[in-house]
Amino acid sequence: MRYNLLIIFLLIFSSCKKKSIKLNYLDEHVVGDSILFKNNMVGGLSGIDYSNNKYYMVVDDSSNPRILVSKIAIEQNKISTINFIDVISVKDTTSLFFKNNALDLESIFIDNENNINLTSEGNINGGKRPSVFVIDSLGKFKKEVKIPSYFKNIDLGKPKHNAAFESSTKSIDKSGFWVAMEGPLGVDGEEPTFEVTNSPIRISYFDSTSNKATKQYAYQLEKIDKPAKGNINLNGVTAILQYTNDSFFVVERIYQSGYGSHGNTVRIFKATVQSNTTNTLEIQSLKKEKFISLKKELLFDFTSVKEKLTGGIIDNIEGITFGPTLPNGNQSLLLVSDDNFQKYGKQLNQFILLEIVNK
Repeated sequence: MRYNLLIIFLLIFSSCKKKSIKLNYLDEHVVGDSILFKNNMVGGLSGIDYSNNKYYMVVDDSSNPRILVSKIAIEQNKISTINFIDVISVKDTTSLFFKNNALDLESIFIDNENNINLTSEGNINGGKRPSVFVIDSLGKFKKEVKIPSYFKNIDLGKPKHNAAFESSTKSIDKSGFWVAMEGPLGVDGEEPTFEVTNSPIRISYFDSTSNKATKQYAYQLEKIDKPAKGNINLNGVTAILQYTNDSFFVVERIYQSGYGSHGNTVRIFKATVQSNTTNTLEIQSLKKEKFISLKKELLFDFTSVKEKLTGGIIDNIEGITFGPTLPNGNQSLLLVSDDNFQKYGKQLNQFILLEIVNK
C-alpha cells in the first residue's frame, strides 16, 4: 500500500513539475551592407515577424520608413538563403496621423487579419510622442492604438528620447498584443548604471477588441557590467516575444562606446508572470509605489558564441520572432540586428538562428 502511494506521489510530482528550457545557437547569416533592393537600402532592421511563410522586417529610417518582406530558407539547421521580395512604404499622405507624428519605427507584427502593427518611438526631443498604430498591406493607415497617458506626456520625467516603444509581440491567445518600453519612464526609475539600480520598464498588454491597454507588468533591467571606455554606457530592452501564456523571451542589449564593433552585450531572458506579480497599469509612478516585477531567468548570453560570429561581433540585436519548426520537432527562433546604416562604424545586418530545447 505504501509502495503504491509512493508511486502515485511521484507521478503527481513529475506531472506538476514545470519543464525548463534552454536556447541553443545554430547559425549566423550576414547580409552585406549598402545593398539596394527596389532602390531602397537594406539596413536598419529593427523588428521582425514571421507570418504566412514570410518574414516582415521594419526599417528604422525616419526619413523613409518602410518594411522589407523576405523569404528566408532554413535547411539542416542553417540559414541557407535570404531573398527580399517586397518593400512596403509606410507613407500615407492622406492621413493626419502620419502628418502629426514622427515615425521612428522599431517593431512589427502581423495580426489575425493580416494587418501590419507597428510601434514608433516618436521624437521626444522634438516634441513628438511615441505611438502604436496599424496599417494595411499597402502601407495605408488604418488606426492608432490608445496608449496610457504617462506614455503621452513627453515633459521632463516621462518617456526618454530614443528609449520608448522599442518592441512588441502578438499574444499567444491571439486576442491582443504586448508592447515594451526600451528604458524606464523618468517617473519610474533610473537608467541602468554600473551599480544595481531600480530600473523598471513597462510591458503593456493591449486588447484588440477595445483597442486599449488592459494590463501591464514591470521588468527590471540589468546593470552594466563591462568597464566604461567611452561616454555612452546604456542598457535597454530591444525585443520581446511571448512564449507561453505567462512567459516572454526578453532581449536586453547593453551598448558601450569605446569598444568599436564590440560594444554590444546581448542577452535573452525568460520573464515570467507569477501569481503575485503586480499589474502596474494604473500606477502613475513606479518610484512612489511598491510593486513586484516579472521573474527573470537568464537563458542565453551571446558572449558564449562570439567566436562563432562574424569577426567575433555581437551586433545590435533588435528583433526576435519564431521561425519554422526544425526537423527534430523543436521550435526555432530568428533574431536580427540593426546596423544603423553604418553611421557609427562597422556593423552587420546579422541574422542569428537559435533552437528552443525543452528539458
